[in-house]
Amino acid sequence: MADLDHFERLGLPRRFLLDDAELERNYLARSRQLHPDFHHHASTAEQHASIELTARLNQAVQILRDPFRRAEYLLQVEGGPSAAEQKDLAHDFLEEVMDLRMQIEELKETEPQGSPQRLQLAKDLADRRDRLLADLAGEFETLGNASGRREQVLRRIRTTLNAMKFLQNLIRDLDD
Repeated sequence: MADLDHFERLGLPRRFLLDDAELERNYLARSRQLHPDFHHHASTAEQHASIELTARLNQAVQILRDPFRRAEYLLQVEGGPSAAEQKDLAHDFLEEVMDLRMQIEELKETEPQGSPQRLQLAKDLADRRDRLLADLAGEFETLGNASGRREQVLRRIRTTLNAMKFLQNLIRDLDD
């Protein structure tokens, strides 16, 4: 189990779209098998192995539960570029982010937490993030059939993840 990726560790197919219930069922089943409490009569080496495997299982489920982290991880597993390797975003998008940052700062100065204006902007940003998640799902699905265009698809996935990171930061800033 040490050499497995997070999907294999949880007995799941390596894809972006996952069944949340299946993820939880597989996690709980594997957790019961590996948890140190069930190995207290085992040798010291087996107990240490149980602790290590449980830690890896917990890390896997934390990453795969979160769609953004799952996409980042899957992109890495598929050999795609990291955020440090590919930072580019559309110029229009960056301008829009700057405008949104200014709008957020203005709202924070003039509108209390929970005001209709702040709630509407939070909803708009979350909706946009969700649309990007749907785009990611589509891109990951095409990756399997993109033999000659694989690098191009991986780069599009990275660009989408970079944009999502900006949106998540805007959402966080609005909530602060």
